[in-house]
Amino acid sequence: MATHPLSSMTGFAREGGSLADGSSFVWELRSVNGRGLDVRLRLPNGYDAIETPLKEAAARLLKRGNVNATLTVKREDRAAGARLTPDPAALEQALRIALDLAARIPGCPPPRAEALLTLPGVLRAETAEPDEVEEEAKRATVAAAFARALDGLVASRRAEGAKLAEILGVLLDEVAALRDLAATEAAGQPALHAARLRESLAALLEGERRVPEDRLAQEVALLATKSDVREELDRLSAHIAEARRLLASGEAIGRKLDFLTQEFVREANTLCSKSASTALTRIGLELKAAIERLKEQSANVE
Repeated sequence: MATHPLSSMTGFAREGGSLADGSSFVWELRSVNGRGLDVRLRLPNGYDAIETPLKEAAARLLKRGNVNATLTVKREDRAAGARLTPDPAALEQALRIALDLAARIPGCPPPRAEALLTLPGVLRAETAEPDEVEEEAKRATVAAAFARALDGLVASRRAEGAKLAEILGVLLDEVAALRDLAATEAAGQPALHAARLRESLAALLEGERRVPEDRLAQEVALLATKSDVREELDRLSAHIAEARRLLASGEAIGRKLDFLTQEFVREANTLCSKSASTALTRIGLELKAAIERLKEQSANVE
């Protein structure tokens, strides 16, 4: 019995909230296929300290996939209440330059105060030093929301995994059915070799001395050995059984399934190369197409 449901590497989650200073925030987590686990966070200024703990939290719940997590914070607009104050050094420099320039131009009026104050850097908004206790509380609130979003992402990936498990089960049934068809068709290959060999010899000898039956049997046996696909069919059966066991195990089986589908492809290719009949070749090609679909879907498994 499965201990955990199958998970896809594709998922999405969104979680928002508000902070003590009136700001609002939103987490958006997106996950797609990846060879390993790659968690990338986009954080606004002031939240860098929580990046490592959040990545560690993601690694405890996820095994594979490229995960992008974006935190958007909409800060409360306090510009109307901000107190503007001149920068003494910038104002002194601007005034000195303006007076010097006015003195060099005959008849130029002295610089106006309001014009000096509009120069970049002369006025600045006076902001209070951040309260570290308040900032830590904000980071804790954001981190707690990330944990909820992460749970949502896991649930989303599992929902996709449930659909994926059904698709993989259907594809495995298709592969198994084609494998059985191939076994039935392959059983007639020795007789087909014998008939073809007799036809070829009859055309070559044109009624001359017949080839001894024992020698003919040896040649047929040699051809049958070269085209014997029983090993490939047996290995396909074993691979199908192992794939079904993996799907039922509830583990993070993505890497194992990737490797197993490569073995499926190997056996199907060998079967086609050994085929002695058009019918078996056709079945082999259908088998390869079904295995390719199985491989494509398996690439989505965590």
